Amino acid sequence: MHVLTAPQLAFVTERHLATLTTPRADGTPHVVPVAFTWDAAAGVARTTTGPATVKAANARRGDGRGGPARAALCQVDGRRWLTLEGTVTVTDDPGELDEALRRYAERYRPPRAGVERVVLRLAVDRVMSSRDLR
Repeated sequence: MHVLTAPQLAFVTERHLATLTTPRADGTPHVVPVAFTWDAAAGVARTTTGPATVKAANARRGDGRGGPARAALCQVDGRRWLTLEGTVTVTDDPGELDEALRRYAERYRPPRAGVERVVLRLAVDRVMSSRDLR
């Protein structure tokens, strides 16, 4: 589990979008904007998505060697930036989904009701940031 510095933690609680990069089947990067939340106690970033999205399929496919895929979330605001890297998994566990939606509502706004979702769970093992967030 990775612990963020105080400036990094403050930054990931601000209301910004990020980009999520996951590997396509051919190895090329698939980059899309996402809203996400940070769970400091677990060292996990979460985003929700539809179960049939490309990012969910990329995460489900894994690393091609039987392990989870790797992914990166990058949040940028002017000269400040933070990248969270780690393994990404997909879950439809109701408890995990409830937690992701609760955190999303706190950081952004209440999510739309009646939308089928899964959670992309990024277990962070590497953090990079701009100098002022170190």
